[in-house]
Amino acid sequence: MKQKLINSTLANKIRSSYLLFFIPLIIFFLFCIVSMAYTNSRYKDMIQSAIVSSKFGLEFKDNFDYETYLLIVGNKTVEETNLLSMIEEANQLVTNLEEITISSESMQRLISAKKYLGNLENYVNRIINNLSEDDMYEVNMEIWENDVQIVTALLNESMNEYLYYEILNIQDVQAENEAIYMAYIRGIVVTMIVLAIGLVIMSFIISESIAAPIRALTKVTNQVAGGDLSVRANISQGTEMNQLSTSLNVMIEKIEGLLQEITDEQVSLRETELALLQSQINPHFLYNTLDTIVWLAEADDKKQVVNMVENLSDFFRISLNKGKEIIQLSEELKHVTSYLEIQQIRYRDILSFEINEDSELSDYLIPKITLQPLVENALYHGIKNKRGLGKITISMRKADNGFYIDVKDNGKGMDENTLEKVKKSILESDNTNRENYGLYNVNERIRIRFGNEYGLSFESQLQEGTTAMVFLPYKKEEL
Repeated sequence: MKQKLINSTLANKIRSSYLLFFIPLIIFFLFCIVSMAYTNSRYKDMIQSAIVSSKFGLEFKDNFDYETYLLIVGNKTVEETNLLSMIEEANQLVTNLEEITISSESMQRLISAKKYLGNLENYVNRIINNLSEDDMYEVNMEIWENDVQIVTALLNESMNEYLYYEILNIQDVQAENEAIYMAYIRGIVVTMIVLAIGLVIMSFIISESIAAPIRALTKVTNQVAGGDLSVRANISQGTEMNQLSTSLNVMIEKIEGLLQEITDEQVSLRETELALLQSQINPHFLYNTLDTIVWLAEADDKKQVVNMVENLSDFFRISLNKGKEIIQLSEELKHVTSYLEIQQIRYRDILSFEINEDSELSDYLIPKITLQPLVENALYHGIKNKRGLGKITISMRKADNGFYIDVKDNGKGMDENTLEKVKKSILESDNTNRENYGLYNVNERIRIRFGNEYGLSFESQLQEGTTAMVFLPYKKEEL
């Protein structure tokens, strides 16, 4: 009876020590898990809304404009057209985004988008009503050109602005969550230190609690029946301590798993941010190129048609590039050469170009689609705004900790105030200047990949031209 009473008392003491240390630890872990689950859910909603709005901005305007044109020219009947169903689907998409959007700036863009969709529905109904009457073709074309295309452009801009604010929200929330994750890690470290100190202290207390009755029992049993009972008590003590050690090992494995989840989450968020900042190819460039090919084919200029198709094929092959975001400089130069040769056919009277490639720099890495936005900016904002033949020159030069790619034009140029605004806009995360947003994306992609010391810079003089300079490190292996 005495032996059973001693074993029961010792077991209760050990169980109490388990509860004393593990209940607070379990509560802390549950709090961490619930917080991370809420954070992950919030991130998924924001990322999903950004992806959906990006897809909407790329597809809706061009599809809707083209579908309206087909209805007006008679290629589709009122029964065959999908215009009203497209508006209904777009309205449902905006409604879904409203349910998961928490930013007031983003919500304002969604409200504008719904207003534009209502305007489009009115224009479509007017066109349909006009089709039932004679001699209304010109009226419908005027609605298409002056109303439908303008509203779809405004709708597209609203969704692009929505995407922009969602990216900013992701960046802000990421900064907040990084602080929270660091607090979690500090809490885990402090908890482990306290637990270790407590276990050391309790080990002496429990050992003494176990040893004292065993010594007393051993003294009695040695007098009665030798040392057999003392041996069994020592075996029982070793078994209980082994159980404590096993529980500690399980707890350490759980902590290591939690730390790995935090690391994986940070990597995933950074990759998502980079993917959202990846600039997109202007679909109008494709449509204009195809129109030019049709025009050349009608003029029976077979050589130019073949040349245009080959350049367009090379342009999109490198743009896609099996999903790779980092390519060699030589591939990027092929990409921008294809773009310039296509544009030179369209603007043969005002555009010439020259690319001076440095073979020693050809193998170094550059983010895909870096030069094409700069060349497009030089063409549309520089050369097209001056009289006479313009020229775009791309050249390379080396520096100590990297190399420069200069995109120079002899176009209209900029005054000092405009130049300062451009320099400022490519560095500000709250940039709302849609005209310079493509330049901001290019600069941000370089900084994310290689560091803040790399990116874009500009020099310009009014009526003389502009030079965009891309500064990159000497990197031959992808980060």
